[in-house]
Amino acid sequence: MTLSERSLLSTNSFSQTERILNSEIGEYVKEMFVPTLGKSTETQIDEIVNDFTEDFLITKNVNTNIEIDLIINNFTESKIPLEPTDFESYFQYLGDNVISHSIHTSSPQFIGHMTSALPSFVRPIAKLMTAMNQNAVKIETAKALSFYEREALAMMHRQIYSFSDNFYTQHIQNNQSTLGILTSGGTTANITALWCARNKSLGAKNDFLGVEKEGLTAALNFYGYKGAVVIGSELMHFSFDKVADLMGISTQNLIRVSVDPNNRVNIQALRQAVAECREQNLHIIAIVGIAGTTDSGSVDPLEDIAEIAQENNIHFHVDAAWGGPVIFSRKHQHKLAGIEKADSVTIDGHKQLYLPMGIGMVFFRDPYLASSIEKQASYTMRKGSFDLGKRALEGSRPGMALFLHAGLKLIGLKGYEFLIDEGIRKTQYMAARISAMPEFELLAEPDTNLLIYRYVPEKFREAIANKQLTEKDNEIVNNFNEHLQKMQRHIGRTFISRTTKNSIKFDKEITVIAMRAVIANPLTTEEDIDAVLNDQVQIASEISIK
Repeated sequence: MTLSERSLLSTNSFSQTERILNSEIGEYVKEMFVPTLGKSTETQIDEIVNDFTEDFLITKNVNTNIEIDLIINNFTESKIPLEPTDFESYFQYLGDNVISHSIHTSSPQFIGHMTSALPSFVRPIAKLMTAMNQNAVKIETAKALSFYEREALAMMHRQIYSFSDNFYTQHIQNNQSTLGILTSGGTTANITALWCARNKSLGAKNDFLGVEKEGLTAALNFYGYKGAVVIGSELMHFSFDKVADLMGISTQNLIRVSVDPNNRVNIQALRQAVAECREQNLHIIAIVGIAGTTDSGSVDPLEDIAEIAQENNIHFHVDAAWGGPVIFSRKHQHKLAGIEKADSVTIDGHKQLYLPMGIGMVFFRDPYLASSIEKQASYTMRKGSFDLGKRALEGSRPGMALFLHAGLKLIGLKGYEFLIDEGIRKTQYMAARISAMPEFELLAEPDTNLLIYRYVPEKFREAIANKQLTEKDNEIVNNFNEHLQKMQRHIGRTFISRTTKNSIKFDKEITVIAMRAVIANPLTTEEDIDAVLNDQVQIASEISIK
């Protein structure tokens, strides 16, 4: 009798047959937890998964062209099966319905998002991490891993701030110090950075117990402020909207300053915004600089922002989730000049450190800054311990430091330098190709390895060249690009994402729908870039303008 056939037995009374059945299920389930040698179930599953993995990674097409509605129809079950499903059936289901229609983010012609191929050491380390199942919240569940994580974070901290040997000797394994915090992503890292900035700037004083204990309203009243704000460019990542919401200052008090034609914050406008907030008696929790905007990869003038922050005694945070690893490149690291003056820095390991999803990091210039958010509990994260969770937003957390440490050691400084340099070189190649092709318009010179451009239908090319495109014409070109990007995504051979930009044309600000390319995959060649652009030209030839 199969497990599915047994499920048809009556459950109205706990019969002898049912007791036997439950006993068999108990044994079956317990076997899932027992390590076995030889041709075990786990070995068989490994073989299936290895086959899936090999097929998935060698597939060049980015996507299947199945309609979304058909995929949705495969996932409408809301009942948990009464009895265990056998492994073979489940993995067959997984292959047919999930893996077959997943995006091949490692494809060299998938150049539209901040997701890439991964180095080969990641997959076996992922299996090791799962087997070890360490919980990085505290020493009692992550004994050696806690110190190993602190070491990896210190390596990254040194790359950003380049302090002395004595500094790192003092702080790398000092339980009172926090050089950095590993998080699940850049959003959590940005939240953590500004949480620290808020708590320090509105901390305990005299009889006031601090914002943590008395709340934001009481803190602002005590310090004599009418409100609190965060200031940055209009291209700040949407995670800062979450920051403003969670901190209780409201998204209306997230002040977005205009950018220049190169998508970098306008320094004069930033100075004015700071001055106006001072005049209005608003507390500026932080000024945010961006090292690699999400839509175009542009880098703000960090030196100038640092100067403004220092003059006004304001926390300076750099969101370098994308562009941070440019510090590995001797050729390009000057673009991040000033990042070493930041009070806090966010970097995403799952972007240009080529690590799997779920690795964000925030680093602190002051190793004691994170004490402003420290929490303890009698059952975990005890005062004076090395427990990593006591100065972090997240509690239970997997041992993702295994990937970070391995990447820094196995790829190394020169390896990361090569990856960064190659990404920027190929992006410059793509920019040159776009500029040379009459079908396209380059919308901004790339700072890093993102670029934005758009397709121009033939009837509008002369008008764009002569700067005579009307608003109505621009709307048609926008609609064309949106349709083109959607068709390219659906066909699935290649992929470019899209974004919406505000641009000054016709002496006014207008909306431009842009194609957005991300050249980060080490496997992407110039031939792949040409193939993506040629694919767009071919698809565009099949679109009629209404």
